[in-house]
Amino acid sequence: MSTTLADSATAPAVDTAVPTDPTARIGELRTAIDACDTEIIELVQRRLAISKEIGALRAAAGGTRLSLSREQQILTKFQSALGQDGASLALMLLRQGRGRL
Repeated sequence: MSTTLADSATAPAVDTAVPTDPTARIGELRTAIDACDTEIIELVQRRLAISKEIGALRAAAGGTRLSLSREQQILTKFQSALGQDGASLALMLLRQGRGRL
């Protein structure tokens, strides 16, 4: 089972000491990146499922398909944390969750 964002606070730090065998260390770090990528994919899939459920509930209740104020909150959050690339990432996640407008 993968770790959650809450678990990442207790995860061991990546060793930044210069290794005696850089090739081996690069392999270890790439394995760590692969694990992160797997977790990111799982989280995105989970987020998309939740977003689609919210959209279905909003539609069933006669509401609009999306909430622009909520989307702006998400964009601001991602941009504040990650800069302009964060805003781009948020837009991709929002588009995946609701589809193209």
